[in-house]
This record gives sequence, structure tokens and C-alpha cells, in this order.
Amino acid sequence: MHLKAFLREEDGVGVVEVILILVVLISLVVIFKKQLTSLVTDILQKITSQSKGI
Repeated sequence: MHLKAFLREEDGVGVVEVILILVVLISLVVIFKKQLTSLVTDILQKITSQSKGI
């Protein structure tokens, strides 16, 4: 009973949009994983080296 009401609601369209956005973001992370990993590593190394100077 509740499932039919949920499927008739237009609010469900928002759920589909959110799921599509998540799929796109996850696929971008998978595609650019190596670049993101090196970027985060470089940023953390700079933070560590600059924090030693303080």
C-alpha cells in the first residue's frame, strides 16, 4: 500500500536524481582515482612539512 503511494509521488523523482548524481560522482572518483590519490598525498605532505616549521 505504501509502495504504490510512494511510486505515485513526484518526490520520487528527486530520489532518482540524487542516485544519478551519486553514480556520476562515484564513476568520476573511480576514473580519476590515481590523480586524486596523488593530489591528496601532496597536500598532506605540504601540511606536514609546514606544520613542523610552526
